[in-house]
Amino acid sequence: MNFLISSAHAQDAAAQGGPLGGLGQFASILPIVLVFGVFYFLLMRPQQQRQKQLKATLSALRRGDRVVTAGGIVGVVQKAKEGAAEIEVEIAAGVRVLVLRDTISSVVSDVPAAANDSVPEKRAAKP
Repeated sequence: MNFLISSAHAQDAAAQGGPLGGLGQFASILPIVLVFGVFYFLLMRPQQQRQKQLKATLSALRRGDRVVTAGGIVGVVQKAKEGAAEIEVEIAAGVRVLVLRDTISSVVSDVPAAANDSVPEKRAAKP
C-alpha cells in the first residue's frame, strides 16, 4: 500500500499548480505561441513584404518595361496611364493587347548582352 501514498502526493502537487506553481498553464500554451510566431516571421511576413513591393512596382510601370502576366505572357509596356487599371502591352511585333494592371505578376529586368558574351562557350572540337 505504500505505492498509493506516493501517487496521492503527486496528485496533490498537480492540483496545487505542479512544481512550477502557476506557470503550468502558461507552459502548456507557450509551444503554440512559439509555433505561431515562427510561422508568422518565416511565412506570412515575407509574403506581405513581397505583395507590398509588387504593388509599388505595378504603380511605377512605364513604357518600355518588360512584364510577365499571370498567364505567362511576356511583353513590353507601350501605354501605362498612372492610376489606370489597364495597360497596353506589346506581346509580338505589331500585336498589342490590353491587360489589367493587377494581372501582371512580375517585371522582368533584361540582362545586358555584353555580360553574356564575357564568358566564351567552350565548344567540343569535331574529329
